[in-house]
Amino acid sequence: MRNTFQWLAGTALLLGLAACNGGDKSAEAKDTTAAKDTSMQSMKMDTAVSALPAVPAGAKVYFKNLKDGQSVKSPLKVEFGVDGIALDTAGALKPNSGHHHLLIDAGDSIAAGTVVPKDSTHLHFGKAQTETTITLTPGKHRLALQYADGIHRSYGSQLSQAITVDVKK
Repeated sequence: MRNTFQWLAGTALLLGLAACNGGDKSAEAKDTTAAKDTSMQSMKMDTAVSALPAVPAGAKVYFKNLKDGQSVKSPLKVEFGVDGIALDTAGALKPNSGHHHLLIDAGDSIAAGTVVPKDSTHLHFGKAQTETTITLTPGKHRLALQYADGIHRSYGSQLSQAITVDVKK
């Protein structure tokens, strides 16, 4: 009985992860709610099964084109950098790898092991993207890069960098 449950749980996990990382953008746009619910359930199952991979010594994330306190105009191009740990797509747990998340006015980092939320202030780049363009209102905004493993579990403040930008009209 236990082996049957483990097999079913493993199958559900694989199907959920495939749904999280597969398909084209037009299919994603049609039904993002269902895809998000499935992927988050699958990730919760897997987080109970495996430990968060260790962060390699010397690994860091950083903004390639922005500095803390910089004045910028919107829309704003944001380039992500990472050293000492591989950049990979979401979906599989691989040692010494992960992908970027951008937090907009949502804190400086997410606690290690916590799945990064997916909403308008927590942007996911699970296809190993290294840049994006965002639109911000005039004023000061806190941007944070947060690196996470293949199932979106944060590596915590150890692989995070936060800056403040001042968006001018």
